Amino acid sequence: MARRRRNKGRTISGILLLDKPIGMTSNAALQRVKRLFNASKAGHTGNLDPMASGLLPICLGEATKVSGFLLDSDKHYTGTAKLGQRTDSGDADGEVVETRPVGDYSTSRIREVFAQFSGEISQIPPMHSAIKVDGQPLYKLAHQGIEIERKPRQVEIFSLELLAQREDELDIDVHCSKGTYIRTLVQDIGEQLGCGAHLNALRRTGTGPFTLENSITLTALETLAEEGFAALDARLLPMEQALADWPQVKLTEDSTHYLRQGQAVLVPKAPTRGWVCLFADDDRFLGVGQILGDGRVAPRRLINLT
Repeated sequence: MARRRRNKGRTISGILLLDKPIGMTSNAALQRVKRLFNASKAGHTGNLDPMASGLLPICLGEATKVSGFLLDSDKHYTGTAKLGQRTDSGDADGEVVETRPVGDYSTSRIREVFAQFSGEISQIPPMHSAIKVDGQPLYKLAHQGIEIERKPRQVEIFSLELLAQREDELDIDVHCSKGTYIRTLVQDIGEQLGCGAHLNALRRTGTGPFTLENSITLTALETLAEEGFAALDARLLPMEQALADWPQVKLTEDSTHYLRQGQAVLVPKAPTRGWVCLFADDDRFLGVGQILGDGRVAPRRLINLT
């Protein structure tokens, strides 16, 4: 009896800007999008906690080859710090472990504290995080009541602004480097103020070159899916938009041929160092490359054009 072939899904490539809802894991959102598109391959570009909402770029097909670069990109967030309470997780999903009185902080005092977290700072990752130690995610240890020592990590806060202030809450806007934990930032701000704090709400508004402006909610995407794949596919962005701020290198037909064979090529007027976006002479996106010490352009991740 012949075995039935499994449906591996459609070969579709592009980037969907999803506005992830509160209460859903990033992986659950990814799997829902993958099923709606019936895509053969999909990946997201940076985990958002279930309590957080906002921008979650999802890469389909060949776009997964650039997902790692989005993972490494800067992020923008808005959030709310709840003053006077510390939780075991650093956010509203955790149990309150300490309560302290909240002072009558002036705006200038708060901005003075914010200034201490400008530029490169050191953060100790929270136990409730996906960081792995000996192959075990920290959050799994935390759920067992186990706490282990974590090494500090260097991150960068490009801007930290106060949007609004209430008696025991601060609305903030943060532009930061990859790997920054906003709940750790909020906890540390609370300690500097002397009252303690936890993250009460979080929304990601930007990732690399992408913003919420062109995103779509899961509910709207499910409604769109009723119109068929053509309607869904129209929401996909070209994968090269993830690298919009990278230098571009256009190759001749011959150079394209050799590059696709894995060979480094010499391109007149190419950048002298760093990563570059590669395009064929007909403007097709070929993938990403890196400038070698001798000035040649080496292929690093090429897109399958077939």
